[in-house]
Amino acid sequence: MSNRAKDWLKQAERDIEQAKSSGSENRYEWAYFAAQQSSEKAVKALHLYLGQEAWGHLVARLLYELPLQVPDDLVEKGKVLDNFYVPTRYPNSHPEGSPFEHYGPLQSEEAIQYASEILKFVRDKMARSETDL
Repeated sequence: MSNRAKDWLKQAERDIEQAKSSGSENRYEWAYFAAQQSSEKAVKALHLYLGQEAWGHLVARLLYELPLQVPDDLVEKGKVLDNFYVPTRYPNSHPEGSPFEHYGPLQSEEAIQYASEILKFVRDKMARSETDL
């Protein structure tokens, strides 16, 4: 079976572009979700690159389970992004209102920044040989 790490990374890069596009179109709930998805897919790409399988949707846990040193602040940023996996899409995740009514530009910019940092971390690690990790 071939290693699909590069496929996962390319999709993660596409997802961060979708996050930016959604933010510029005032679709902040989708900006959040796409940022979370970018991070999740990027970290799964790194797991695959390292010859591991990764399951689940929690970015922080996926980062924590990597067999290499991950900066603590990156794991914390993953925790922030994890909060956007469900509530950005489902009305019953909030006491009232549709998801789009609960998200705005300030926080979406932060989510995109965090996802971009995680994506950069993954890109940097995948650019090195496994012996350098």
